[in-house]
Amino acid sequence: MNNRNYNIYFHTHTISGIIISAILFVIFFAGSFAFFKSEISNWQKNVSNPVSSRYELDFNTITDSLHKEYGLYGRNLSFYVYPHTPRLGVSISESKDTTNKIKGGFFYYDIQKHTKADYKQSYDLGEFLYRLHFLAQLNSIADVGFPLGYYIAGLVAFIFLFALITGLLLHWNKIVSNFYVFRPWEKLKTVWTDLHTALGVISFPFLLIFAVTGSFFLVSYPLFTQPTAQIRFAGNEDSLNTVLGYNQRNPDFVHTPLQAKADVNYFLQQTAARWDHTRLSSLELVNYGDASMEVIVKNALPADEKFVSSGEVVYSATSKQALESKDPGRPSGYTDVVQNLIYNLHFGNYGGYFVKILYFLLGICGCVVIISGVLIWLTARNKKNIPEKKKRFNEWLTHIYLAVSLGMFPVTAASFIAVKIHPGGGMAFIYPFYFWSWLAVAVLLSIRKNNYKTNRDCMLLGAIIGLAIPIVNGIITGNWIWITYSRGYTDILLIDLFWTFVSIVAFICWWLIVKKENNIKHGVVMSDQ
Repeated sequence: MNNRNYNIYFHTHTISGIIISAILFVIFFAGSFAFFKSEISNWQKNVSNPVSSRYELDFNTITDSLHKEYGLYGRNLSFYVYPHTPRLGVSISESKDTTNKIKGGFFYYDIQKHTKADYKQSYDLGEFLYRLHFLAQLNSIADVGFPLGYYIAGLVAFIFLFALITGLLLHWNKIVSNFYVFRPWEKLKTVWTDLHTALGVISFPFLLIFAVTGSFFLVSYPLFTQPTAQIRFAGNEDSLNTVLGYNQRNPDFVHTPLQAKADVNYFLQQTAARWDHTRLSSLELVNYGDASMEVIVKNALPADEKFVSSGEVVYSATSKQALESKDPGRPSGYTDVVQNLIYNLHFGNYGGYFVKILYFLLGICGCVVIISGVLIWLTARNKKNIPEKKKRFNEWLTHIYLAVSLGMFPVTAASFIAVKIHPGGGMAFIYPFYFWSWLAVAVLLSIRKNNYKTNRDCMLLGAIIGLAIPIVNGIITGNWIWITYSRGYTDILLIDLFWTFVSIVAFICWWLIVKKENNIKHGVVMSDQ
């Protein structure tokens, strides 16, 4: 590689990485926990999701209960089935019967307790970490009329693509030889460089997948959907959605009530009989109670049978006959393949817990790659030919970056204990606790201006709090690790074991950090820090 190309790749890689490093760390750290979103939610609420078919749910009872409150005649109802959680997402539209003035809305329905709660009331730590990984909280904090957090996260993912590709080109000639090199007893810049290179190579396919899929999720609408609708369909997004297969069915409302109440369970049983290996994805009731009512049952095959699948049956509530049918076992259309493929790759919804744990480990590797890159950048600019003002600015910037990034670890661990003590606090409790705690930790660590102590203390504090999480859970709920294991509460057990493992690893990291610093103080190795 000639010097000109090397310098272009080097500066592009460095500048793009530094610009997005802090936000990218937040995205990867929160996103790593978000792989266990459902398990975190169940752990917080002390409920274990029973392994049962969602086709067996009694939707007749659910619709009867909702009819008493809303008057469902003429409304469209959508039930979203979340895997591994004992709740449904329910969306109710306005009624086409103009005499019904009761507004619809969105809420969650607990299928075990038969209770409903709005989004803010049912908000939990799993949802918080999931949404933090694409900065959704910025949308409510900065009310600017458009989803600011989504666009920032999408832009960061897009820039991250440049950092990945240029980083690969930089190390291309020595990618094999450098992969096997790790010198933990050398000076700190060498240690960080070896970590950055080795972990970067190991996690490169994973990081590339997330950069591409994250960009698609968060940037595709403003960069693709709107321009395409404007150019190809004269600004009509409904026409574009029809071509893409996104538009919902909308049969004409005939203002004629059904002679008998629709038996929703019957249609579920018919669908289950058609494809007994599928899982229920969603249920839609269009023009409820009217002679034009349709029941749309959407399903999919398990990921171990078919990686990308999407099926549905459209029934007429009057004739009880299937109007349309799409077999989930047959090849899906282009839109379904792209949408489901990207979704499965991004969230690891295949391969069970093994893939989720692997994704988590690779996500944390991404965090280490980001931090090591920043420390390499700082060390490379801590030279005699650098003006003193620039040195102080670089050091100040790195102190703040590490305080904000590493402070997430103990704050996240403390949040698990907080929501276990106050599980029903919802958004009004989680937001202030997490963000104010994070701000306090970041400010205190920044004021101290010591990267070594920031790293050391965050590892130690996070490990101590993390080990306390299964203990606090056992004291409050009685679900100790051995009890959840014997009762088969897999999701609750997973979170307790997860934090035990993470805390042990954090203790080891803390010990290695302290040992390294002691060796430096006693002159065992020379540091250029």
